[in-house]
Amino acid sequence: MQIILLHPRLSRVRSLTLNSRHVVLALLLLMVAVLAAAALVAYLFLRHAADSPSPMLHDVVESLMRQDDDRKEKYLKENLAVMAIKLGQMQAQLMRLDALGERVQSLSGVRPEEFNFKEPPGGQGGAIGSSAATIPHALNMSQLQQSLDAFDVDIGRRADYMNVVETALMSDKIKAKLLPTNQPVNVRYNSSSFGWRLDPFTGGNAFHEGLDFPAPIGTPIYAAAAGVVVAAEFHYQYGNMLDIDHGNDIMTRYAHASKLYAKVGDIVKRGQHIADIGTTGRSTGPHLHFEVRIKGAAQDPRKFLALGSGAAPAMATTIAATIAAK
Repeated sequence: MQIILLHPRLSRVRSLTLNSRHVVLALLLLMVAVLAAAALVAYLFLRHAADSPSPMLHDVVESLMRQDDDRKEKYLKENLAVMAIKLGQMQAQLMRLDALGERVQSLSGVRPEEFNFKEPPGGQGGAIGSSAATIPHALNMSQLQQSLDAFDVDIGRRADYMNVVETALMSDKIKAKLLPTNQPVNVRYNSSSFGWRLDPFTGGNAFHEGLDFPAPIGTPIYAAAAGVVVAAEFHYQYGNMLDIDHGNDIMTRYAHASKLYAKVGDIVKRGQHIADIGTTGRSTGPHLHFEVRIKGAAQDPRKFLALGSGAAPAMATTIAATIAAK
């Protein structure tokens, strides 16, 4: 494109040549100018609209403000709905955690008056920090969401930990019930202890593999722990005898009975009446011969019975070490 300039003051004719690049540049400058002018007009319009007496301007400003408020309200509602769902999930997790805590409390033997999961935590307090980093400030929506997410993860981890603790306590409780710590007969003393003694028949030195509890014929004999009956028969030395397997390679034997009330394969409970005292087999009089064996090796029953009476709680470690070593 060529533009010819004519003017009386010009001594000669002048011409300007415009190519496509000049045209594009001019259009861009024009668009920038128009946008800048529109932005300036809009700014002045909104700035002075509230002071203008024109009702139309007031309506326009109010409409724009309502649109902005509606967008903010919609944003808040959406975020509140998400947080309400998250809060409901966390509430359900907390209820589950409380129930789990009560079960763990029961298994561990902690009394409810010492620690109650249903009561709110104790008092809290402390001075407000003076530095800028410790001055309290309100949380914004993003920080609140982050705190809820972190709290949700922490609840999940603690629930997993409580499940592990509950499983371990339950396992220990079951093992404790399977330990022969219950007194097999209501007798305060034994007539023959575990260990070396003079044999009542031969008079020679012999090792006694159990405890003898003297009592009248027909006195009830109780299972020292829960287990499965693996032998219920007559033995020429033990007489009428009963063997109970308690798991973990622990077995108890009840000998010289007058009558047996359990048979092979029966599952017996701790403290269940399983036989009556007698004097069958190699016996000088009515009594119960009681043995505890670990992997077939005879153990001193007093170590286990002391645990049942609470007289020697430290023996539990010794018994566990004995089982592991054999």
